[in-house]
Amino acid sequence: MRIDHIAVYVQNLERTKEYYVNYFGAVSNALYHNPKTGLQTYFLSFEDGCRLEIMQRPDVPASAETGEQIGYTHLSFSTGSREAVDTLTKRLREDGYAVLSGPRVTGDGYYESQVSDPDGNRVELVA
Repeated sequence: MRIDHIAVYVQNLERTKEYYVNYFGAVSNALYHNPKTGLQTYFLSFEDGCRLEIMQRPDVPASAETGEQIGYTHLSFSTGSREAVDTLTKRLREDGYAVLSGPRVTGDGYYESQVSDPDGNRVELVA
């Protein structure tokens, strides 16, 4: 058994799609729109077969940033090396995205940084 995809509601589909395409090499399908519900989605596919569904619907309210909370906490991308973690973290910072932590070695031995996507969702970069 494997996870087919993970879905997340976002505030701006196009901005979020471009973030994952530009920085993480995602390939997007065509926009799906359900006129009855207002739901719009993209499936973003990654090199290893994992997919992220980004969704927007007019009746789903944006929530305030509350910090830690129960539920999914971050997406993690393996970059393949410490240098790649450093390079992508620097690129994201220079492009105006928040770097939440790192790069650093964690207590359990990972080399990582955490950054924010356009809607404030945490994205972890690991070597």
